Amino acid sequence: MFPDNLLPVFDRTDVIFEQGEGAWLTASDGRRFLDFGAGVAVNALGHAHPRLVAALEAQAGKLWHCSNLYRVPGQERVAERLIKASFADTAFFCNTGAEAMELVIKIARRYHHCAGRPERNRIVACTGSFHGRTIATLAAAGTPKYLEGFGPVAQGFDHVPYGDLEAARGAIGSNTAALLVEPVQGEGGIRPADPAYLRGLRALADQFGLLLLMDEVQTGIGRTGKLFAHEWSGIAPDVMGLAKGLGGGFPVGAVLATEKAASCMTPGTHGCTFGGNPLAMAVAEAVLDEVMAPGFLERVQAVAALLRGRLDDLARRYPGAIAQVRGQGLMLGLKTVPVNTEFNAKLFAAGLLAVGAGDNVVRLVPPLIIGEAEVERAVEIIDGVCRG
Repeated sequence: MFPDNLLPVFDRTDVIFEQGEGAWLTASDGRRFLDFGAGVAVNALGHAHPRLVAALEAQAGKLWHCSNLYRVPGQERVAERLIKASFADTAFFCNTGAEAMELVIKIARRYHHCAGRPERNRIVACTGSFHGRTIATLAAAGTPKYLEGFGPVAQGFDHVPYGDLEAARGAIGSNTAALLVEPVQGEGGIRPADPAYLRGLRALADQFGLLLLMDEVQTGIGRTGKLFAHEWSGIAPDVMGLAKGLGGGFPVGAVLATEKAASCMTPGTHGCTFGGNPLAMAVAEAVLDEVMAPGFLERVQAVAALLRGRLDDLARRYPGAIAQVRGQGLMLGLKTVPVNTEFNAKLFAAGLLAVGAGDNVVRLVPPLIIGEAEVERAVEIIDGVCRG
């Protein structure tokens, strides 16, 4: 029986996990599960990674919180590393992806306000997207099922089909401030953007004096085989939101921006009580130590290619079960012929954790540290479910 003292907004599976190691979780009843959900693409380095555990334990004995009224050396170190590895000139730390995307939206509006164009406050966003559960981020995505009952819908967003460059161009008007996109739509069904589309959005932003905003909350920190997914297209945004993998399971969010885009953000224009606290920064620094180590991302690319090849083979062998394999790197999706929730339930019963997504997709977002053995075991389980 489930407790009645929790707000019933999650349709929880009746299992309690007590311990994790690497890509495996152990439940209270002794069952072991191969975790290809990774806390919804959060546990980038798996469970109980020694480097992360050591970093958290060391910092816990020193200082947990002091607030952003004072310097936090960990923030300065993590910011320096993220900036050096990206397009950005500045960083802000928060706790979640939704918080990060709220600031991304605020920067876009404030940028034009400070430039004497306050009427330029609308953002062209994509259908099928997901940017968080706050009032503004829900409006940015515009998905009816998430907005129902939470009106009035926040104003300032115009929606066009994902991947349709001409529709994006047609939506740009005198009040447009920015273009917002996910390099790979996660909740929307694991839909990677064509690199030419992202390059086209960059060109549109430059042509019309707009900011290009990217949501890399799920795709960032190595998920697609590069540190940031937009790198595959050869372009960069002006402002980008991060979270999930950056903390490897500890709540960490971040916004990276160019000096030009963020120059309007002055003391008092934004804040965050817990963001970038010493505990979070200690863990984020340890995550970056691992993900940015020589050879790590190349290894992600190799194991991702192995997994993708095995899944493509399953789709060819079982067209009555898998209609399509989608995704990039270790952010993959199976568009199933049966209802995805039913397919996912069978995976769970066989010992594999996955995550649902839109368009009847089962999302596979394992820890980035998986190897051939974990790939083969996952494929064996999926094969068994396909065979029925």
